[in-house]
Amino acid sequence: MRGLKAMLWEASVLDPYEGIRFHGLSIPECQKLLPGAPGGSAITAESMLWLLLTGKVPTEAESRQLARELAEKGELPVYATQLIDSLPATLHPMTQLSIGVAALNHDSVFQAAYERGMQKSEYWAYTLEDSLNLIARLPALAARIYRNVYKPGTALPDINKDLDLVGNYTNLLGYGANHDLTEYLRLYISIHGDHEGGNASAHTAHLVNSTLSDPYISYSAALCALAGPLHGLANQEVLRWQLEMQKELGDNITTDQIKDYLWKTLKSGRVVPGYGHGVLRKSDPRFIALQEFCDTRPDLLASPIIQMVKKTYEVAPGVLMEHGKTKNPYPNVDATSGCVLYHYGLTEFKYYTVIFGVSRALGALTQLVWARALGLPLERPKCKNLPSTHAHGSLTRLHPAISMDVLEKLIETQS
Repeated sequence: MRGLKAMLWEASVLDPYEGIRFHGLSIPECQKLLPGAPGGSAITAESMLWLLLTGKVPTEAESRQLARELAEKGELPVYATQLIDSLPATLHPMTQLSIGVAALNHDSVFQAAYERGMQKSEYWAYTLEDSLNLIARLPALAARIYRNVYKPGTALPDINKDLDLVGNYTNLLGYGANHDLTEYLRLYISIHGDHEGGNASAHTAHLVNSTLSDPYISYSAALCALAGPLHGLANQEVLRWQLEMQKELGDNITTDQIKDYLWKTLKSGRVVPGYGHGVLRKSDPRFIALQEFCDTRPDLLASPIIQMVKKTYEVAPGVLMEHGKTKNPYPNVDATSGCVLYHYGLTEFKYYTVIFGVSRALGALTQLVWARALGLPLERPKCKNLPSTHAHGSLTRLHPAISMDVLEKLIETQS
């Protein structure tokens, strides 16, 4: 279905050459127009959420009001904390996040109203309430998973009603004193919050919600899609590859050494993580925004891992074009996002996709509200079957050990 226009997505559009636009606003325009947190300049998640949901740029007062409302709803219910605390620390953080989000459907106002017999015209209102409640609780849920897996026994602070969503998130993670990391996460979560509806996680949320599953169940399913290495796990793969290069080549790496390492990666049959995109055909504007953030921080400019990202960007597109098998030889957001987290001390790779999951809720959940308001139908694509003889022949080509008579017996048995 790549490239096939098959769904309505109201909040953002992804152009192959311009990149993402949120209600017509580019990332630089959003950075200029959307309010930041007190004492900071990065967009807040609340400002982006307001824009995605309403199509309007909020005032500073409106953004602060929404931040207060989300903070007041941000505490986890006891049953959710008991569930998350009961999970083994060896269970992947993304699996835990999906489980936790699904469990929160215990409190779904949409589900309760549907069982009472609400009108279709009311679907959007209850979807909105569930979506805001879920977004509000995600930082506490995600932080509890981090504490249990990586810092067991560490006390979690209470939600601070005076902080914005990301301010509370970094505080709950134990990094509240790091203003630069908080600002970075505000920028990352805001510009990462939506990326049109055709990506795997957003499309999954849209599909599941079209069955009138509530936002909790729908976004839990979306998180399962996000957990795949071709989607949300990509930034940890970038960082792993960068660290392998650093280990082999040392800190003072030249662009020529990186070029050789790129060829070594490609000739081994692997891809270069962080480069290429299913839609984009130029450098990802989100990558550019995060690189510009790095350029304003002397400690990031001096960081060996960030220097390696910048030098890789200088030579990788040329190598990939020469290689000739990449439609888009330019970096996507994953080429730098995890490396900045690593620099700031958040070094647990497996957790990075959880942060992605917190951010992507902004776009996926707000679009569920619009889907229900517009009365979009159950998604049910039509399928086409291949002729049975062709299908059987394809199987034998894939696995020569399977003979046609064995296949026929298998099919007859199943019938």
